Amino acid sequence: MKAWMVTEAKAPLEKFELETPEPTGTEVVVETAYCGVCHSDLHFWKGEYNMGGGKVMKLADRGVQLPRAPGHEIAGRVVALGPDAEGVKIGDMRVVYPWLGCGNCYYCNNGLDNWCRTPKGIGVIRNGGFASHVVVPHSRYLADPGNVDPALAATYACSGLTIYSSLKKVMPIDPDSPILLIGAGGLGLMAVEMLKAMDHRNIVSVDIDPAKLQVAKEKGATTIIDGSAGNLAEKVIEAVGKVPAAIDMVNNDHTARAALDCLDKGGKLVLVGVAGGELTLSLATMIFMGLTVYGNLVGTPQDLHDVLELANSGKLAPTPLQCCPADEANQTLIDLKEGKVTGRAVLTW
Repeated sequence: MKAWMVTEAKAPLEKFELETPEPTGTEVVVETAYCGVCHSDLHFWKGEYNMGGGKVMKLADRGVQLPRAPGHEIAGRVVALGPDAEGVKIGDMRVVYPWLGCGNCYYCNNGLDNWCRTPKGIGVIRNGGFASHVVVPHSRYLADPGNVDPALAATYACSGLTIYSSLKKVMPIDPDSPILLIGAGGLGLMAVEMLKAMDHRNIVSVDIDPAKLQVAKEKGATTIIDGSAGNLAEKVIEAVGKVPAAIDMVNNDHTARAALDCLDKGGKLVLVGVAGGELTLSLATMIFMGLTVYGNLVGTPQDLHDVLELANSGKLAPTPLQCCPADEANQTLIDLKEGKVTGRAVLTW
């Protein structure tokens, strides 16, 4: 099999020729057809995460051994089955749920694999969709895309289920109350479409890129706000008043602070992005205002099935895709880093 792999932090990905894996037990081998390129892949490639307070987490701190093929938004065809594998057959097109745990703990046994204390995520600990083949430990981590374009369905394995999981944390909300979305990239546009699918009518999109804001408006954001200068919280409150919920797809010192300052009484902030930094809280304000701050750790296997069901119902409109050959993986990461991707970039094998 072929794989574009991270060999060292910030160095160009290198192409490897590896042995095509042979499945054992309940394992399923999926030949990658499409793999979304996510900001998480960009952080993985950079090799470190800003933990705030001058602290940095390296890949090794996550249990990652290099070289490793990133990529966790995967759709492809089943090409090999272990002797104990059931539930799928050769040739089936499936979306891969990548946020694997140990498979045997309380969380994994109760559908909360993303909460496992020993994560073994595809595209992080295991080789991901920047490789032509991926090994999935059990067919329960495979979802049928149905009538959804597999290139789009692949992105639901991260951006889709992450936004769905985030919105579950703040719903129900009066459909005419403003929900604040910080970031109008792939996640932000997915959030616009998902809110529309949930019949929400007041969507506020913030970004520093006018072109991305324009796309958000075209997709259904009712208010767009330029976050490139000035006091963002003041801009939001002036435009729509205080908000009952904010989803921060960037999640750095500036955006998280602004989002928290925009919240109305009883408001909820969901932190999604991993740009990193710190957020200082007034503990008394948290009590007197009844505020909630969530960290959203992607989503569950069921969340992926729910998003695909929503998409197959026709209510969830597609987000923009930019497809490019897998051999252009390096350039795609650079384009994402430089803000040149509208919607989601997808590698095609």
